[in-house]
Amino acid sequence: MESVSNTTAEVTSTVMDCDGNTDPFQKVKSKKSHKRKRDSSEVNMLEEDSVAVKRPQFPALSGEQLKGGVDEMRKVSVPAHRYTPLKENWMKIYTPIVENLRLQVRFNLRTRNVEIKTCKETEDISSLTRAADFVKAFVLGFQVEDALALIRLDELFLETFDVTDVKPLKGDHLSRAIGRIAGKGGKTKFTIENVTKTRIVLADTKVHILGSFQNIKMARTAICNLILGSPPSKVYSNIRAVASRSAERF
Repeated sequence: MESVSNTTAEVTSTVMDCDGNTDPFQKVKSKKSHKRKRDSSEVNMLEEDSVAVKRPQFPALSGEQLKGGVDEMRKVSVPAHRYTPLKENWMKIYTPIVENLRLQVRFNLRTRNVEIKTCKETEDISSLTRAADFVKAFVLGFQVEDALALIRLDELFLETFDVTDVKPLKGDHLSRAIGRIAGKGGKTKFTIENVTKTRIVLADTKVHILGSFQNIKMARTAICNLILGSPPSKVYSNIRAVASRSAERF
């Protein structure tokens, strides 16, 4: 009996701490609660910072301030097979750039580049980009009258892609794919141009498309279907259906 009482006394003495408390253990808060509180405090601080900071408002800059007192220049390289057409149509290219856009233009015989530069008479700085796109479109093979639309209209773009980007073709298979895009006497290409209201140039394996964003998308889809092997009649019906839906929408 004495041994039993001694063991119980030892157990009670081990449970009791130095202050006489029978339960010396304290509950530890979980890490999740600390993390949640910390995240919420950080979110509140971010919200306060976002409310306190205001967006700066700057006045619109004029054309002279945009230029910064330094004349800007664009260079368009001319391949060898476009030297003769450029020489024959130089006055048609020179006149709208100089008279309408108030820019300076020249053909550098040493570097074979068409150089376009701003001057004091330049009113709009964006006219430099329009002139560069106009010359680039002519160099790619478009007619001067078609390329002039890039100067007169705002929402016109140029897009270029390779036939082999759509499908890796070689040899006769590549030639047949290009032939399907052009058609007999260029009939297929002209049909796609008329339906989608775009202009298309086939230069070796490159395809250049000039038009608005939506029209370029329709023409590109039709050309890709022809490259992948769809018959022209099916492509005609598809682009006509898409064109009619877009006309009804607008």
